[in-house]
Amino acid sequence: MNRLAKIGINNLFDAILYTPKSYTNTILINSLNKSIINEGAVRITINSKTKFGKTLKLQAYMLDFQESLEITIFNPKPYHSKIFIQDKECYIFGKFEYKYGIWSIIQPKITTNINKITMNFNTTKMQNNNLNQIFREIITKENLNNLHLDTNTTESIFTIFNPESNMDYLHGFNKHNGLFGKYLEAIKFIEIYYYIRSLRKKRYHFEATSILNGDHKAFVDSLPFSLTNDQEKCINYLSNKLNSNIATRCVVMGDVGCGKTIVILACVMMAYPKKSILLAPTTILASQLYNEAVKFLPQHISVGLAIKDNKIVECDFLIGTHSLLYKQLSSFSLFMTDEQHRFGTNQRLAIEKMLEIEGKKPHTIQFSATPIPRTMALIESNIVDFCTIKDIPFKKDIKCQIITKNHFSTLIEHIKNEIKNNMQIAIIYPLVEQSDTIAYQSIEEGLPFWQKNFDNVYSTHGKDKDKEDIINRFKENGDILIATTLFEVGISLPRLSTIIIVGAERLGFATLHQLRGRVSRNGAKGYCFLYTNDIKKERLNDFIKTTNGFEIAELDLKYRNSGDILKGVRQSGMQFKYFDMATDKEIAQKANDTITAKGDQNENSI
Repeated sequence: MNRLAKIGINNLFDAILYTPKSYTNTILINSLNKSIINEGAVRITINSKTKFGKTLKLQAYMLDFQESLEITIFNPKPYHSKIFIQDKECYIFGKFEYKYGIWSIIQPKITTNINKITMNFNTTKMQNNNLNQIFREIITKENLNNLHLDTNTTESIFTIFNPESNMDYLHGFNKHNGLFGKYLEAIKFIEIYYYIRSLRKKRYHFEATSILNGDHKAFVDSLPFSLTNDQEKCINYLSNKLNSNIATRCVVMGDVGCGKTIVILACVMMAYPKKSILLAPTTILASQLYNEAVKFLPQHISVGLAIKDNKIVECDFLIGTHSLLYKQLSSFSLFMTDEQHRFGTNQRLAIEKMLEIEGKKPHTIQFSATPIPRTMALIESNIVDFCTIKDIPFKKDIKCQIITKNHFSTLIEHIKNEIKNNMQIAIIYPLVEQSDTIAYQSIEEGLPFWQKNFDNVYSTHGKDKDKEDIINRFKENGDILIATTLFEVGISLPRLSTIIIVGAERLGFATLHQLRGRVSRNGAKGYCFLYTNDIKKERLNDFIKTTNGFEIAELDLKYRNSGDILKGVRQSGMQFKYFDMATDKEIAQKANDTITAKGDQNENSI
C-alpha cells in the first residue's frame, strides 16, 4: 500500500480503477494474417533507406516470414538513421498491415525487450517498469477472489492487468484509447460498487430524541378528498420510519403538484403530541404552508409561523424560513425541510444540531419537488431513505410549445383571451437589466411594452425586497406578472393559466419543469410557451414531449454531468471516470444488489 500511496492508491479498489492508458506489445508474431492488422513484434533487416522531404522510407525484410516490408517514418529525427542500420538484424514492433500487395508499418519502434506486454500508466511520479511489477503482484486472482465478486468481473479485471497477446482489448486501447466491451463493463461495475460501499459507510445511525407513533389515520380520514396511492404508500412508509428509536433520515421526492403538503401534515400528526418544525425557502411558501396547515389540521393542533422578525410562539407545529437559523430552538422531535435543495447542508445541520438532546437526534425528513434520476436515487438511498410520490391528484393539462418572434402576434391574442376569461399570465425574463452578452430583452427593457398595452401588470425579481408582497397583490388583482426565475419555487396561483419563458434554452430542465408546474395547479387548461432564438435546440424539443418530472430528470442527466454525490454537491464536482449515470442503470443496480447480498465484507486493502 505504501508503495502506491504517492499516486493516490490506498486499497485494492483504487488499484483496479488505476487502469493502464495503453499497452506496449512486443510479443513475437507467430503468423501473419493479410485480412487483419497484426500487432506485435517481428525480426527484420533493413535493405535500403530513402528520404522524401519529411518522410523516411525503409525497405526491409521479415526474416521469420520471408516477406518484404515497407517502413514509413514521418518527421524522422537524426536518431532514426542511427538505430535503423542497413543489413543489421533488429526487432521492431507495432501494427503490421497488408496493403497494395505488400506488408507495411508506420512509425515502428525498435526493441530488445521482446515477448512482453507492458502496461503504460498515466503518471510521471513512478517509473512504468516498477508500476508493472507492483500491479501484477497486487491484482492477482487470489486477491480478486477475496472481493467475492462474480466470476466474469474477476476474470476481466485480472486480464486487464495481466494481458496476453491474444487479448482482444489490446488493439482497442490503441484505437479508442480506452477499454470496451466486457472489460469496460467490469471496470464500471468496480467503480460504482466501490462508490456505493463508500456511501454506506457514511450512513450514520443515531438514537432518536423520541419515538413518534401519533395517530395520523383519523386526520387522513377527515380530509375532504381521497389520497393518491403514492401519497398513502409514502405516509405508511414514513409512519414505520418515525415509529422507531433510530432517528430517520429520509428524502421524500415528488413531482410538481403531487400533494407533498398533505404528507407533511400527516407527519405532523404522527409526531403529535411531540412537536414538529418545518423549514421553507421563502416567506410566500412558508405562509402558504401555514394556511394549509391551519385549514386541514385538527383544531387542537396549534400552528406557528416564524418569518423575518416574528417571535416564536409556543405551538405544536412551527413553520419558518431561514430566520429559524437565528432562533433558539429546542424540544422539536421532527424536523422537516420543504424544497430541500434550496438549503445548504450546513444550514440544515445547524438546525438539526439545535434540536439534539444529549447526542440524540430528531427525526429528519426532507421534501423535494425536483425529482432526481432513478440511478442517482438508487445510489443516494445508500446514505438516506427514499420515498417517491409519482401520482398527482389530477391530470395536468398543459400545452407546451416552442415559439419565436414569428409567433408574437398569436401569443398576444392568446394572452388577451386568457385575461378575458379571468386567468393570469406570467412572463419570465432571463435578466433584470439590459446585457450586452445575452440576446434577449431584460425586465427593464420588456416591462414598458406590457405596461403600455395591458392593465394590472406587476413586476418583481429575486433582489426585490418587496417581491413577496408584489406576488401576493398580483395573486389577488393582477393580470400579468413580469418576473425572473425566482418564480419557480412552489408558489400557488390557482388562476395562473399561462407561463412564457424568455430565452428558455438557457435554463436547466429542473428549472423549466418547476416554472411550467406553476400553471394548471387546479387541473384547468394550462399553457407553457418556451420563447427562443434557437428553434433547433434539441433539448427543448425533448423537454416539451413530457410533463413527468421523473422523465425530465432522466433527460437532465442525458444533457449534463451528474456531479459528485459522495461530497453532497450533485450540481458540481468530481465526475465518474468510467461509470455513466445516464446509461449504466443496470450496472448500478447490480452493484447495489451485490453489496446488499454480500454485506460489508469487502474490507481488503493492499
